This record gives sequence, C-alpha cells and structure tokens, in this order.
Amino acid sequence: MNSKEVESKVLQALEEIRPFLKSDGGDISLVSIEDNKHVNVQLHGACVGCTVNQMTLKSGVELTIKKYLPHIESVTSIDPA
Repeated sequence: MNSKEVESKVLQALEEIRPFLKSDGGDISLVSIEDNKHVNVQLHGACVGCTVNQMTLKSGVELTIKKYLPHIESVTSIDPA
C-alpha cells in the first residue's frame, strides 16, 4: 500500500471519529504519517485540555484507524504549538 493510500484511509478513519469528538466540542487533524506505520494527529478544541484525551486517542482514534489499516503501529497526539 503506497503512502497516498495510507493517508486516504487515515483520513477516512478520522472522518468516522470526528462526529464523536465534535459532540464534545473537539476535533482532530492529521499531522503526519511516518514510514506508513506511525500516525501523528493533533487534537483541537475541548479535546486539548481534556483529562481523558489519551484514553480517547487510544480507545477511539487508534482503534478506528487500525480498523482501516491493521498494520499501523502507533497513533500519537502532537501538542498544538
């Protein structure tokens, strides 16, 4: 699978999870994909200061991305600058 296909699938997964994040006043964006195995995302809005954002990241975002792309090894949240 080439990098464009991986990016397309990651974006598709983020679109699936986005309504849940927006319902809590947050959002998410793709920052980068490294070696087609490591996905970096950035949480926005209410998700930034939320105490459960790491749980959301692992149980929601990572599982959704892995549903589309089982070979993904990690999903990491990059703090806003």
